[in-house]
Amino acid sequence: MALILHAGKTNKNSYKTLIAAEYAGVQVELAPNFEMGVSNKTPEFLKMNPIGKVPVLETPNGPVFESNAIARYVSRLKGDNILYGSSLIEYARIEQWIDFASLEIDANIIKWYAPRIGRAPYLPPAEEAAISALKRALGALNIHLASNTYLVGHSVTLADIIMTCNLYLGFTNILVKSFTSEFPHVERYFWTLVNQPNFRKIFGQVKQTEAIPPVQSAKQPSQPKESKPKVKDEPKKEANKEPEKPKEEAEEEAPKPKPKNPLDLLPPSTMILDEWKRLYSNTKTNFREVAIKGFWDMYDPEGYSLWFCDYKYNDENTVSFVTLNKVSGFLQRMDLARKYAFGKMLVIGSDPPFKVKGLWVFRGQEIPRFVIDECYDMELYEWTKVDISDEAQKERVNQMIEDCEPFEGEALLDAKCFK
Repeated sequence: MALILHAGKTNKNSYKTLIAAEYAGVQVELAPNFEMGVSNKTPEFLKMNPIGKVPVLETPNGPVFESNAIARYVSRLKGDNILYGSSLIEYARIEQWIDFASLEIDANIIKWYAPRIGRAPYLPPAEEAAISALKRALGALNIHLASNTYLVGHSVTLADIIMTCNLYLGFTNILVKSFTSEFPHVERYFWTLVNQPNFRKIFGQVKQTEAIPPVQSAKQPSQPKESKPKVKDEPKKEANKEPEKPKEEAEEEAPKPKPKNPLDLLPPSTMILDEWKRLYSNTKTNFREVAIKGFWDMYDPEGYSLWFCDYKYNDENTVSFVTLNKVSGFLQRMDLARKYAFGKMLVIGSDPPFKVKGLWVFRGQEIPRFVIDECYDMELYEWTKVDISDEAQKERVNQMIEDCEPFEGEALLDAKCFK
């Protein structure tokens, strides 16, 4: 007989079981006409789960509740256990990531999301703590996925199913693109998984939310009124009225202007960076004669500086798409410097390990301090200031700007521009 899952059709916790069932070849059906708040309050349901929570799986051997427990049961129901790895250590790591998905990812998404939709009291310090904890968890997950397609092994496991269902709640409700772009490997992982046939059959078309839900106005609990002894009406005393505050005092203080970026306080430069970016983008032919010559005509060595960067850990770049994602993530995190920088990043080599090298133009004579402080990728590279009086270095700048191939005797896997 088919197993009956008591839950709503849009419950992400029921998705864990339904997707696991697709992979395991187990027949699971949703209870017909299930209505949250009604069906789960009936005596029949409360016999299966006394506290009335969903989902609950109805099996020939009795009910099972708690979504992860149900997904584990379905995954193991058949002998050929493809969702639990092939060794004891893989089994342990799958369980490890299931716990991580529940305690570090799901819990903090809910702590952020629930108060904003009125399901819990909204407290700004609590929200800040939840966001901070979530970023920490996603950062750890991002590092793991930088060199792994799946959480454990080389195929989908139950850990991936539970992690993706928990991320689904966030991506579709509160994790906007500007937030998730800090974690490019998590993004790649999520979109890869939700587009697998067995996931897509349950999720349908997934779309990332475009806005964080506004905080719903919560009603303040009514305070009991103090009972005061009645007194005889007295004529109102004008003297007791609090004098009106002057209009200027009553108005809120105007917000203070944001401090200027130190780079905006530098002496004016003859180089207009946006003009160079337009020239670079619009030059389609005779690139060296037009764009490269134009760059050196515009370049102001007193107002700007040129820097080479070389990735310190090229021996780790053994997978092409992981290396490309690494560079893309770096460029996304450099967005804070877009007004003050131009960059070219080259991924070099036809076989692994791939080399990552770059060229950057920065406003000022040093790499801006706020970039070093805010973009953690900076410390992953060796930075060398370009000596433009050295013709060999100047020619290397030219070759990097025009994506010259071969570059330093090797093929280019890809070239990315920050402008």
